[in-house]
Amino acid sequence: MNNTLKVPEAELYYEVRGSGPLVVLVGAPMDAGWFAPLADLLATDYTVLTTDPRGVKRSKLNPGGTSTPSERADDLARLIRHVDAGPAAVLGSSGGAVSVLALAQEHPDVASTVIAHEPPLDRLVADADELLAASERMMADYLAGDVIGAWKQFFELSNVPAPDGSVEQMYSGERDPQDVADERFWFAHEMRESISWRPDLDRLRGNGVRIVVGIGTESTGQLCERTSIALADGLGVVPTRFPGGHLGFAEQPGAFAEALRAQLVQVRLDPGA
Repeated sequence: MNNTLKVPEAELYYEVRGSGPLVVLVGAPMDAGWFAPLADLLATDYTVLTTDPRGVKRSKLNPGGTSTPSERADDLARLIRHVDAGPAAVLGSSGGAVSVLALAQEHPDVASTVIAHEPPLDRLVADADELLAASERMMADYLAGDVIGAWKQFFELSNVPAPDGSVEQMYSGERDPQDVADERFWFAHEMRESISWRPDLDRLRGNGVRIVVGIGTESTGQLCERTSIALADGLGVVPTRFPGGHLGFAEQPGAFAEALRAQLVQVRLDPGA
């Protein structure tokens, strides 16, 4: 089922498939389409909710509206209450992992478990000031028109290998105007808010929501591995490895679904448990 929900300053596009206990899959800037293969696999046993974050793809944002982790968390809480199938197990990846941590922190009643897969929480690592300053330069370069240069900076900051010429290849053909608009929205209105957000570790430890910190098996040495380990250390939990890298949920949905089901079994959410 595809539908929309009006929330403060935005109208959210969301999809619901399957039946059973509620599982929410969310990204930022990734839209619902990135999670479709994983959602289809889980829908045999679960009600699966996916959504485009505010201002991205099919989710509209009012002029002058913003996209902070707290706002995205409020959006998710409203969606979960709207479908009336919670409390939910919620998986967020990348900026979506920041969103779901904010959800656990501010709306613990709607989530039984939050799985934060590679949240880019730069403020949790020792070189936070340098990283955030470099990110400001990168975002400014992108918005000034140096798209290729900004992406090269992004991969360097993230410590993600980018073969020579790969960034240029990304932009060698005609691009979908919506993809261009979503990318610009990320650089202009979403990235800074995600990477500069600082979780309240005391609240996350004490509000009854089970927090799982996920890291890709192929993410060794990358910035999001560092930030995820720092988060896990702050929460006093051991990180859980998931198949693939930063986008493992999309690139290896079958293996990722199996690993995710293992987490759902632990919280008695798996119908086969």
